Amino acid sequence: MNVFRILGDLSHLLAMILLLGKIWRSKCCTGISGKSQILFALVFTTRYLDLFTNFISIYNTVMKVVFLLCAYVTVYMIYGKFRKTFDSENDTFRLEFLLVPVIGLSFLENYSFTLLEILWTFSIYLESVAILPQLFMISKTGEAETITTHYLFFLGLYRALYLANWIRRYQTENFYDQIAVVSGVVQTIFYCDFFYLYVTKVLKGKKLSLPMPI
Repeated sequence: MNVFRILGDLSHLLAMILLLGKIWRSKCCTGISGKSQILFALVFTTRYLDLFTNFISIYNTVMKVVFLLCAYVTVYMIYGKFRKTFDSENDTFRLEFLLVPVIGLSFLENYSFTLLEILWTFSIYLESVAILPQLFMISKTGEAETITTHYLFFLGLYRALYLANWIRRYQTENFYDQIAVVSGVVQTIFYCDFFYLYVTKVLKGKKLSLPMPI
């Protein structure tokens, strides 16, 4: 395990903690897409079923459990504890537009036609597009709170660091996972425009504003 993998995991964890902290402190989940959080919870659930079958390391097990807990606590806060503050009118992305093609692709492009392998492949494909409901919500409202942009930045940074991790693993281990790499590249591309706006606006103390769709 190289430094890019560790930094990627820490960036991912920090993103989730920032989001949970924002909701807990403000007791409000306005501006946060519950649909994206449901998709991320589904990603972790289908990816980490091997918790019951394979032990890799204490670090690996702990991180999987933490990610699962954070994902489901976030969903609970949005749809349970603070549901009255949830902005359902702007969280309108049609999830079937993501789930149907992802499910189909998981059956068509995988390494082994077994249940766990198909579910793992599904989680990889789904993660690459799970942020789209959140980005759609921001474009629909026209702006995002600063803490939400920090969450998105560290989430995107996690994917960028994982790309560096895969490059490093290919150089040192001759390891190449085509499904994970291609999906990771796709996911990182979705963040590119956001990264530019984050650096040019948010880091300069300005509020992130996006043009609203006509």
